[in-house]
Formats: sequence, structure tokens, C-alpha cells
Amino acid sequence: MKALTIWQPWATLIIAGVKPYEFRGWPAPRALRGQRIAIHAGARPVRKAEIADLIVRLRSSEAWSTGLKQQALEMLERWHRNPFDLPLSSIVGTAVLGQPSRAFEIIGEFGAKINDSDRDEHSNWAWPMLDVLPLEPIQPAKGAQGFWEWNPA
Repeated sequence: MKALTIWQPWATLIIAGVKPYEFRGWPAPRALRGQRIAIHAGARPVRKAEIADLIVRLRSSEAWSTGLKQQALEMLERWHRNPFDLPLSSIVGTAVLGQPSRAFEIIGEFGAKINDSDRDEHSNWAWPMLDVLPLEPIQPAKGAQGFWEWNPA
């Protein structure tokens, strides 16, 4: 199964169903669209400042710019208090990779009228994460950049 490494807290937010899209600078590979992929929480330590920024934006009129559902706020507040609650270097679940869209095409789902133009260079494609399934127990895995092969235990 192909796996995609995503930094925390975003990997767990996908698995929780409150981050419906992964944003990237390129469209998802055609061969993987419609396929189930593993969601890997990368090894990079959680950055409290990033979580704090998401909390501030979710509480503001700029909530749309996070690409998160409002239900993410409680989780983010909990992880801001204790970022060590988030697993690292692990497969946390799976999702079906949907048909990618340009970010400006889906941003209305989050209450925006325009695209977040200063993020155009690195997050202009929205990859739907569909039929999300948490993995219990999570599986330790090293991961890699881009898509890589993961063999479930």
C-alpha cells in the first residue's frame, strides 16, 4: 500500500475527519486517485507555535484559511497543552485519495470567498481524503518524502 507522510497535527486531524483535504503544490498522482493510502505521521516534532496559530485562526474570521472543520479546535487546544499526545513516525490510519481540485474551487466549503493567495505556491491543490479509517493500534514506521511503500503488519 502506498503511504504519504504528513506532519503532525495534520496527519491525526485527517484521521479524525476534521481535515478533509491534504493541500499540496501539485495534483495527486493519477495512478493513486481512488486508491486507499496509508496516512503516516512524520517524525518531525510537533511545533506548538503551529498549533497556536491554527487555534487563533479557527477562532477568527480567518477560520477558512486553516482548511479545518471547526471541530478541530478542541483537539488542537488539547494538543497545545500536551503535544506529546500526538504520535510520531507511525501509520495512524488510511484514506481513499480522491480526485484533486484546485484550492480555489473548494475553499467555499470553509466559508471563504477567495483563495488564500499567499499560500498559492505550496498548497494550491486540494487532495480529498475520503473514507478515512483509523488504524488501531497505530503502526510504527520510518516514512519517507513523497509516496512510499508500506507493508501492513
